[in-house]
Amino acid sequence: MTSAPDFSGKEAFGYLTAQTDFGPRNPGSAGHRNCLDYLVGELERFADAVNRQEFTHTGPRGEQIRLTNIIASFNLAATNRIMLAAHWDTRPWADQDNDPKKREKPIIGANDGASGVAVLLEVAKLMKQSPPPMGVDILLFDGEDLGQKNDLTNFGLGSKYFAAHKAPTFNPQYGILLDMVGDAQLEIQREPNSLRYAPEVVQYVWTTAEKLGLREFVNDTSPDIYDDHIPLNEAGIKTIDLIDFNYPDHSNRYWHTSEDTPDKCSPSSLQVVGTLLTHLIYESSQ
Repeated sequence: MTSAPDFSGKEAFGYLTAQTDFGPRNPGSAGHRNCLDYLVGELERFADAVNRQEFTHTGPRGEQIRLTNIIASFNLAATNRIMLAAHWDTRPWADQDNDPKKREKPIIGANDGASGVAVLLEVAKLMKQSPPPMGVDILLFDGEDLGQKNDLTNFGLGSKYFAAHKAPTFNPQYGILLDMVGDAQLEIQREPNSLRYAPEVVQYVWTTAEKLGLREFVNDTSPDIYDDHIPLNEAGIKTIDLIDFNYPDHSNRYWHTSEDTPDKCSPSSLQVVGTLLTHLIYESSQ
């Protein structure tokens, strides 16, 4: 067993703000194009292999959208592998904003977009410094947030495309999806679809969190959430969703609003999630 390297929430938060500095990263925007190059460039510094998976989609308003998944792999020779994932795009409309004038404007996506990616970039950096004992594939999905209410066909586009085109040999032991993990009031509940598809992975992760004293992982159950883990599970990859949908709490939500900005997020929250992942990679024997 290899000792897990120390995960820095401060460094991860720097990756969060590096993304938000590009502005909104909704597909088709300058921020989206510039952030794509940045993410690929960073992962190419750390990973053993980085690939872009490009595809097009007819959007909910009839537009043709160019999308790109990013796949970064570590320890290529290892047959025992896990998958870590997040979406890197941001929502084109702040449709949940309290101000009607802002509802057609794109969001900055500090938590809903940048937070999960930030954690994975810092994990990638650590794996460059301390090669992992198992194989790890980091997937950054595009086009997660293009759907309208009650329209699941335009949500999770990147994970749907990846699941439909994955190589038969891509069969990680399990997957963990990070989404909205930067909330300064972090509380991650067990997500019902994760429990339905991969109960043993949920139990394994929560047991590990308890051993590490990560009290932000609670035993309550969240509402069902349709996220990028659903297409992956349907393709046979047992994947759970780590998400704090109560952002910041039950009474108020910055989700899909102009208020989803870095000041609502916390380095300590990123450190909690990153610490969990590094221990799963380096010290666990699932």
